[in-house]
Amino acid sequence: MKRIWAPWRMSYICDAKNACCFICDICKSRDDRAHLVIKKGKTCLMLMNRYPYNGGHLMVAPKRHAATLQEMTSRERLELMDMTTLATRLLDKVAHPEGYNIGINLGKAAGAGLKDHVHIHIVPRWNGDTNFMPVFADVKIIPQALEELRDQLCVALKEINGRS
Repeated sequence: MKRIWAPWRMSYICDAKNACCFICDICKSRDDRAHLVIKKGKTCLMLMNRYPYNGGHLMVAPKRHAATLQEMTSRERLELMDMTTLATRLLDKVAHPEGYNIGINLGKAAGAGLKDHVHIHIVPRWNGDTNFMPVFADVKIIPQALEELRDQLCVALKEINGRS
């Protein structure tokens, strides 16, 4: 496998000594655009994945630091699912995917990159969305700037909520 230098990726990798949680850091910030936040609810937030599996890859997470679903309150779990449903509505309106992969990786053994703050991945899919680049070059092409798509999703959110 060829290696591609991606220095921006280091911002995602937390130093073990600091044990940071990027979701908790984002919850503390007021700069939603810089952190690609689409919506902050009472107990959860929806944001774009800065390192997407596919264009439009969103995440929904509780604002409170919780590693498992059992650690969440009923209210948090309800808003987590309601916001996941809203994420698919927004993506349907803006990106028109033909399907979704929606899932939670709980724990390191399950593949969680952030193992201590539960979050749901919402990955839009299109027929034929895997081309030769990831197969032969292990490279994924994302065709739209994250900030541009975030702005479109925020406009769609206002439209869905009845405000234009």
